[in-house]
Amino acid sequence: MMSYTLFQFGPYKVCLWNLIALFIIFFIAFLLRKLIHQSMKRYLIGANIKLEGRRATWLKLLSQSVYILAFYIAIYSFNINNEEITFTEFLEYDIIKSNKIRINFSQIISVIIIIIVSRMILNFLKLYYNKKFRGKSDYNPSTEYVYVQISKYIIYVIAFYLCLQELDINASVFLGGSAALLVGLGLGLQDVFKDWFSGLILLFEGSLKIGDIIELQDSKFKEPIVAKILKINVRTTQIETRDGNVLLIPNAKLTQEYVENWSHGTELSRFIINVTVEYQSNTELVCTLLKQAALSHPKVNKSEPVAVRMKDFGDKGLDLELIFWADQGWDASNYKSEIRFEIDRLFRQYAINIPFPQQHLFIEKKGE
Repeated sequence: MMSYTLFQFGPYKVCLWNLIALFIIFFIAFLLRKLIHQSMKRYLIGANIKLEGRRATWLKLLSQSVYILAFYIAIYSFNINNEEITFTEFLEYDIIKSNKIRINFSQIISVIIIIIVSRMILNFLKLYYNKKFRGKSDYNPSTEYVYVQISKYIIYVIAFYLCLQELDINASVFLGGSAALLVGLGLGLQDVFKDWFSGLILLFEGSLKIGDIIELQDSKFKEPIVAKILKINVRTTQIETRDGNVLLIPNAKLTQEYVENWSHGTELSRFIINVTVEYQSNTELVCTLLKQAALSHPKVNKSEPVAVRMKDFGDKGLDLELIFWADQGWDASNYKSEIRFEIDRLFRQYAINIPFPQQHLFIEKKGE
């Protein structure tokens, strides 16, 4: 009963013994991989070695290589009830056979090996880049990320081409036969292609990097968006706003529209806080209080001049500008708010009034 053929797998007749053997092989491989992973992790932690960079990559390669060996043993396990069939016959067995296409197990295995090798090459490149860039004093993780991303795209394109060659599919015929389809897709997906090219520009040019603080305009929001770059992909860029929201921005928006990179500018930036006071106010005292409020904040640079400028004679009162220099940081809007609170406190203490809109209604009676 256990040797009864359940189904055909290539040239092999699969029975219940084969399924049990496959389950045991891959279950042992799962346990072995888990054991190796935990043992290596425990050793590295015990030796106070951080699981980052090349050590984490080596650990991943070592633990995942168990499945390669398990796959090889699993193929040989089919000989339990197929002793007359050799491994070579299994490789040469045609899965798909027609007048135009012919695919056997050896081609499928070759494709799997190409995919595995491409991933291994990418992991080794990560190790190389990790060793090359992190040894420098001016290490920047964004530079390493760009090299990894570019290498990933190149390796995957080459792997795709080799898979086509292994399956006896002519890449030029494949592209030529789909030329009309590609033209139609190009017209319909021109915005997507524009984002892809913009993504390549961002990756190669390096004008925007991971961790940079940027300010960009968006018609959906009344005020400019200040955000931190989390990840740059080929088509989109992932950013995090001050509110903690994660947004996906098309790359074309970052290359074709106005974007201010706070991280690439100088550490100091000029800020302006607009204040309006009544016409009867003591302007000298107002200027002194405004400067005092700005200089009391720790983020305001004390070596740069703090100035008060009269902007205009407004409809409600005197329009003034408090001008100061401070660090252009992620929380710039917060300490501007704190300075405004200090201005309000000082104005209340010295009886300086800030005008507010008022409406006067006059009713005139007839006959008076």
